[in-house]
Amino acid sequence: MKKFLTLALTAVMALSLLTACGSKNDNSADTNTDGSNTETTLSGTVSTDGSTSMEKVINSLGESFMAMNKDVKFTYNPTGSGSGIQAVSEGRCDIGLSSRALKDDEKASGLKETTLALDEMVCADMRAYAPDCIVADSMAVWGKAVAKKLGIPFISSTTTFAFNRYSAKVMKQNGGQMLKMMLAMPKINRDLQRLRARGYPIKNILDIIQNDDQTDTIVYTSPEFQPCADTFSDKYAFVGPSIRPATENIEKTHDVLIYISMGTVNNDLLPFYRACIAAFVDSPYQVILSTGEQIDRSALGTLPDNITALPHVDQIAVLQKADVFLSHCGMNSASESLYFGVPLVLFPQTNEQGGVAARVAELGAGLKLEKADAASIRTAVNAVLQTPSYCANAQKIRESFLRCGGAKAAVDKILSVADRK
Repeated sequence: MKKFLTLALTAVMALSLLTACGSKNDNSADTNTDGSNTETTLSGTVSTDGSTSMEKVINSLGESFMAMNKDVKFTYNPTGSGSGIQAVSEGRCDIGLSSRALKDDEKASGLKETTLALDEMVCADMRAYAPDCIVADSMAVWGKAVAKKLGIPFISSTTTFAFNRYSAKVMKQNGGQMLKMMLAMPKINRDLQRLRARGYPIKNILDIIQNDDQTDTIVYTSPEFQPCADTFSDKYAFVGPSIRPATENIEKTHDVLIYISMGTVNNDLLPFYRACIAAFVDSPYQVILSTGEQIDRSALGTLPDNITALPHVDQIAVLQKADVFLSHCGMNSASESLYFGVPLVLFPQTNEQGGVAARVAELGAGLKLEKADAASIRTAVNAVLQTPSYCANAQKIRESFLRCGGAKAAVDKILSVADRK
C-alpha cells in the first residue's frame, strides 16, 4: 500500500521556527536546597500555553524535564499562538508557545524569546514513516525542503495560478511589497545558511518557493485559464478546481440573481456594501450580499425585499442559481463562479486577486469595476447581464474545467510520482 504524506500550509514541518516565550519572572517551580547537598532539587508546576503546532515538541520536552526532576509537574494547554503570548503576558502561565516570532512591542513588555527548530524530530518521523511521496502546498516551503533533504519524491500542490518567469508578470507586486522583500532578504539568507548547514540542498530562496519545470506540480485550474500555460513542462498536471457539493438550497425569487461577496478576509467594506444596496434598491433583481463577520448588520440600514444581507452564505449553492457575481476575485471564488458558468464583475482587493481579475477580463468572462459607487456598480452589473459574450466566455472556461479530470486526475498524478520510488 502506498503511503502519502500531505503537508498543509499550517502544518508543523522541519522549517517551522516555533517560539517559546516567558516573562521576566518565569520560574514557578520552587528551588529547594539541602545544606548538606550541592544539588538543586526542583519542585512545583511549570505551565505552558499556546500553539497547537508545538504540541509534540513541547510534550516531549516536558516529559524529559519531568524525568530529570521528579517533583515537577509539567502542563500544556493547547489554546493557539495568540493565546499563548497573551497568557504569558498576563501571568497565567510560565511559558507561552507561539508559531511566530515575538513582535517588538511584545519584547519591550518584558517577554523573552527562545526559538526551537524541529528539524531533527521531523526528519526522524519522516524516515520512520517512509512515505512514497510528500504532497505540500506550494506555500508550505518546508515540505519541499524536507523532501529534498531526505530524497523523497515531492509534489507541489498549487491552489493559485502556477508561477514561472512568464506567468509571474500577471501577478505584479507593488512597490511596498518589493521593499518588504528586499528588507527581508538578509534574514532570509541567514536562515538559508542555517538550513544548508543542516543538510538541506537549497541554493537560494527561489529553489523552494518557485514553481520550476523539474518539480511535479498539481494545479487546480485548466490550461485555458492558466496564464502562459504553454510555458510549463509536462511535470504539471492541470486538474481543474475542486468543487464541494452545496449544503443548502437557495431559492431564486426573481428572474435575475446578483451575488455579491468580498471573500472571508479583506471584507470590512461597509461603504462598498452600502453602495451595492443603493445600486439595486429599486431594481427588478434579487441580490444576495455576503458581508462577512466584521460588519454589523444594523449598519446596513433597512433593506428592501429584493436584497438579502448575511454574514456568510453557501457560495456553491448561490452560484448554482446566480446570473452574475460581483467578487473580490480570489482564486477560489473566481474558479467556483466560472465552474458554474457565471460571469463576474471584478473588484480585486489585493495584487494576487488583481492577477486573477486580469485573467478573467482577458478571457472575456468578466468586467472590472472601476469605481465603488452605486452608479458604477449598477452600470457594470447591467453591462455583464446585457452582453451575451460574458456568459458565453464563462461557459467556455467551465467546459475547460470539466475536461481536466478533477480529483481523479490529481490522484493519478500522485500515484504516478509515487510509483517512481
